Amino acid sequence: MGNALLRFLCGCAGGGGGGGGAASANETQFPGPHRGIAALGHDLLHFDITSQVPEGLSQHVVSSKKAQANWYKKLLEAWREAKPPPRTPEEASRLVIQTLKRHQKADVEGLLAFYGLPLPHTLSGVSAPAPSKPEGVKYELHTLPVDAKSVADGDTITVYVDTADPRESGSVPREVHKAAIVRAKARTVRNYQKADALQKTIVDAGYRVISSSNNDEILARKYRIRLRGIDAPESSMPFGKEAKEELVKLVQGKGLKIYVFGDDRYGRCVGDIYCNGVFVQEHMLKKGLAWHYTAYDQRPELARLEKQARAKRMGLWAASDPEKPWEWRKDRRSNGA
Repeated sequence: MGNALLRFLCGCAGGGGGGGGAASANETQFPGPHRGIAALGHDLLHFDITSQVPEGLSQHVVSSKKAQANWYKKLLEAWREAKPPPRTPEEASRLVIQTLKRHQKADVEGLLAFYGLPLPHTLSGVSAPAPSKPEGVKYELHTLPVDAKSVADGDTITVYVDTADPRESGSVPREVHKAAIVRAKARTVRNYQKADALQKTIVDAGYRVISSSNNDEILARKYRIRLRGIDAPESSMPFGKEAKEELVKLVQGKGLKIYVFGDDRYGRCVGDIYCNGVFVQEHMLKKGLAWHYTAYDQRPELARLEKQARAKRMGLWAASDPEKPWEWRKDRRSNGA
């Protein structure tokens, strides 16, 4: 355990950096359709800490390692300034081409080939439009599989996003990245006391090292999510337990797609959650395990779903006048509970 994270962060696999040179190494370290972006983001972070460029890069370019270091310095700055950072291979290629436009063509194309990114002649003059998102979405998250313990109640859940994700890879704090490297090394020599101390540093910064199903380790960023537009019974209210159990049953062990619209006053991300194509808020309303939270959401489709559940006396609507969770919370605050 820990070797995969060490390879990911330190570039030990295949004798090279995140790009790995050979496609097979790249695919092993960074699975998924956008592995070239993740590999480049990783190598830029690694360069920021160590000032070292990927070992295998010299096989693809003609300039010296000193020149390569100059490229990575420029690319690191460009990556950080990109808002948002590249999310597709085409966007990553354009960032590289624009940043290194004054450098030799052979070097630029060699660098792109190293990461498996599109070459200049394959790019169209105009970028294809990005897939449309619901109006008001600030950003989109794709989470790691959810643990049952991460579900607080019927409308709040904690999720983790792999820092190899293009959106995350360029924003990992340097101290977190370094702590993850040192922790992985400590675990390989069984210095668990040091590893545990470094894990606390990582957790305190809002990240976590998570073991995957094959016992590899993943550095992930933590997000607390408040389901947008619904309000489920609190845990100690009637149907509070049932609401939590239903949400656990739906999301446990699955990766989620989350459209984030903003933050609430408790620092949680407010978002719409999709699980294997199922709109989670819709599911909870249909089951009669949540109210449409009209104080903060006026979507008619959610109002209609609540009305249908009421008519069928689903879940909490079996009672003639169930107590509303926002009124329950207000009463608790008034009573000093």
